[in-house]
Amino acid sequence: MFTGIVEELGEVVAVTDLPDAARVTIAGPLVTSDAKHGDSIAVNGVCLTVVEVADGAFTADVMRETLVRSSLAKVAEGDKVNLERAAAVGQRLGGHIVQGHVDGTGTVLAREKAQHWELVHIGLPPQLARYVVEKGSITVDGVSLTVVSVGVDEFTVSLIPTTLELTTLGRRKPGDRVNLEVDVLAKYVERLATPHLRREEDR
Repeated sequence: MFTGIVEELGEVVAVTDLPDAARVTIAGPLVTSDAKHGDSIAVNGVCLTVVEVADGAFTADVMRETLVRSSLAKVAEGDKVNLERAAAVGQRLGGHIVQGHVDGTGTVLAREKAQHWELVHIGLPPQLARYVVEKGSITVDGVSLTVVSVGVDEFTVSLIPTTLELTTLGRRKPGDRVNLEVDVLAKYVERLATPHLRREEDR
């Protein structure tokens, strides 16, 4: 489990294509300072398992399902990526409950700059729209954010200077794909409530 509070802006140093998979090596001195084989590190919001650690970098395998559902399919050497280690028991939960299981991708539509913050419009896939609510939580490229507004096919988030400076979201341009993970609690509520709603409809 993660919190959506990015610890470090890492850099992809190698990408190897494999049959129906890829192997990536990412430099991140902070997140690798105590990492070992089998640990989980979120990369742009995608939970990856460490298979090797060396010289301030870690290597992980990315399976086909992850490549299909996330923007990691397009990751290349030199790209900056958001990194977060798995949450430790007993620490403060600064963001919200994040699994690192990307639900899909959205597209940056527009950016509106203000003096001290920036409003970003992101396209919302139809299959995820029902889980996104105003003032609710959403994870964008691994960053825990509060939804400002929701439209039919887009939502907005407001980014403070720290987020713009220390994460990839400060570099995303209109047209760029971003990984989205909706609040898992909303999905569980829907799953539990659906049978009861159907019974009410059948009466």
